[in-house]
Amino acid sequence: MTTIEPIDQRAVLADAHADADSVLRLTRGLVTVASRGGVDPYEPILGRVRTWLHHRRLPTTMLTDRSGAAVGLTCEITGAHPGPSWVLDACLDTAPFGAEDGWTYPPTAAVVRDGWLHGRGSADSKSGVAIFCHIAARLAAAAGRLHGRVVLLFDLDEHTGGFAGAKTFFEGPEAQTDVAGVMIGYPGISELVVGGRGVHRVKLHVHGVASHSGGSTSTASAIEKAAALIRALSEVDLQSGADEQFRMGAKLTVTAIEGGGGYSVTPDLCTLNVDIRTTRTFDGTDAARMLEQQVTAIDQAWPGTRPTLIQSDTHWPAYALGGDSTLRAAILDAAHRFGADLDAKIAGPSNIGNYLAGLGIPATAGFGVDYVGLHGTDERIRINTIPIVQATYHAAALALTTSPAAPLRS
Repeated sequence: MTTIEPIDQRAVLADAHADADSVLRLTRGLVTVASRGGVDPYEPILGRVRTWLHHRRLPTTMLTDRSGAAVGLTCEITGAHPGPSWVLDACLDTAPFGAEDGWTYPPTAAVVRDGWLHGRGSADSKSGVAIFCHIAARLAAAAGRLHGRVVLLFDLDEHTGGFAGAKTFFEGPEAQTDVAGVMIGYPGISELVVGGRGVHRVKLHVHGVASHSGGSTSTASAIEKAAALIRALSEVDLQSGADEQFRMGAKLTVTAIEGGGGYSVTPDLCTLNVDIRTTRTFDGTDAARMLEQQVTAIDQAWPGTRPTLIQSDTHWPAYALGGDSTLRAAILDAAHRFGADLDAKIAGPSNIGNYLAGLGIPATAGFGVDYVGLHGTDERIRINTIPIVQATYHAAALALTTSPAAPLRS
């Protein structure tokens, strides 16, 4: 029988404080490398992380898409005993800079002032990358006592919405069968995100009849028909049953309208982008049925026009990890023991955890450093929150890779 050694809580916290300056240096180095999703080349940021890991003899594997483009990086810590894989995931690409003249410091300057690190990606999610790198180095030194694997996944193409890095990894045969859970290093010091509303996105191609706008005969304008459809959609009641976990109910938003041009032509096509946030009691099937009903009713009210085409886009299910989730419990238990007053939360926006839920993989999506300005001007993180985040994930990873889960020793 294998003897299970308890996790030394004080040693884990001491390790995190000892690593704090190094985590900050790595985070700053990453922030200085622009890696805006869909804008900047990804090789420089991947190279910076790969170099740090290789200097610590931690092997890496580059992830490439079907075209051969680099879309991510993995690093595996393999324990001496059999067991499942647990993934520490954080994205390396960032949101755009926006209006740079509005920033207090340039977005890639990585300025430290008054206890804050400023810069694009400092919160989302380069600090998460740096923290996970240091955890991997600590776990590698303890590999002899670990069961299974801990995999670092630093993915790209997250902020474009394409998720090529995550999809390349998780849709591979090994991840489909071997990953027991994923800890996503999104920022936020007060909550552990254990679920999120789903998303059901479509394009509605609304048809009218083209004609000269100044002609003697009027025809059905696709824009006017689309406006009627928008009004109908805005009046639909999406609340279907009660779900106490999803306090933010289902929601429909028309996020884009495209049609027409010039002045002299009655438009025969208007396209709407429709974003529906779903819950477990109003899911993607309900959303699709509702859209079909509303579209059919408007088409019938506009005779002589072609039927509206519903073009499917993105569909992720709503998800929530229950109280019996090993992954959820490991993180919450560690955080509470280190003094973090952490609540479990179901998020309103969807996140990559929803995508993973569709693959049957449990995920948490954010307990991380304290921040201001996520995706906005003057994004920054509170430096003194780095150690407790590292200690929490380190202790959780140790608990999950010891079979059965090891107790924490104060």
